[in-house]
Amino acid sequence: MKRRDFLRKSVSAGLVAGAAYSVGGYDKLWAAGVPQAFPDLVAIKGGEPDSMFDKGMSALGGMTNFVKRGQIVVIKPNMAWDRTPEMGANTNPVLVKRIVEHCLKAGAKRVYVFDNSTHNRVKAYKNSGIEKAAKSAGATLVPGDAESYYQEVSVPGGISLKTTKVHELLFESDVFINVPVLKHHSSTKMTCSLKNLMGAVWDRKWWHSNDLHQCIADFGLFEKKPALNIVDCYNVMMRNGPQGVSVADVVNMKAQIISTDMVAADSAASRMLGMEPAQIDHIPIADQMGVGVMDLTKIEIKRISM
Repeated sequence: MKRRDFLRKSVSAGLVAGAAYSVGGYDKLWAAGVPQAFPDLVAIKGGEPDSMFDKGMSALGGMTNFVKRGQIVVIKPNMAWDRTPEMGANTNPVLVKRIVEHCLKAGAKRVYVFDNSTHNRVKAYKNSGIEKAAKSAGATLVPGDAESYYQEVSVPGGISLKTTKVHELLFESDVFINVPVLKHHSSTKMTCSLKNLMGAVWDRKWWHSNDLHQCIADFGLFEKKPALNIVDCYNVMMRNGPQGVSVADVVNMKAQIISTDMVAADSAASRMLGMEPAQIDHIPIADQMGVGVMDLTKIEIKRISM
């Protein structure tokens, strides 16, 4: 059986009848009439990636608020570079492992992890440490390095990005979790939640040639939005991003940001790089387009020190 056929068959078997796709935003989360009781954004500092995530999810009511029994979950870390964890180029593998564990404990039927790697996919998956960590927790690693995995879709409301090719996992899963690593980027000054979604598409080279910041903001309008954005700020690459030159580029900040709002998460993260949100062009564009909220004074933030 071909991998694609196996994936489709296994996903179809695991879908829960009538289950709604988690699209992020508390208006969706509490649509059944339960009043909002949790913050819009949680910022944690001073711990290890797994323990910070435990604290952050507790503040949000636990993973069962996002993942229901029998659902299929896809996790999209940054797994683009043939770099070891201490370089800060990829999402921390300890964090990815813990997210998988939370999803399975919440009752997820299957958890998939993938990225459209920039470096050789086999090397990037392995040397990032994510492949081993995710598999040990019970997840399935899926490749993203062939165009056959992607489906062309429209982006309603997009200004520059009218259509794009999106990985099939986003359509074949119930819950999408976005797990970027915060770091400097030579083209966009910063890469975080919004930009991490470029690893879910095939034709990102076109984005670079057609108003990259507008395309990043446009894709925030795409219907399959993350239910959660979990920003890894443990080892933060302050310069020479996105892949880095040496560990000298990295500051061990021991922090994490969790939110259903990509724009809010990125706005908070930008300040950890010493910038205001408005200095990252795609953030104010996304705010103006209604993707999320840039003004952090308008949302409820819970800060946790460990």
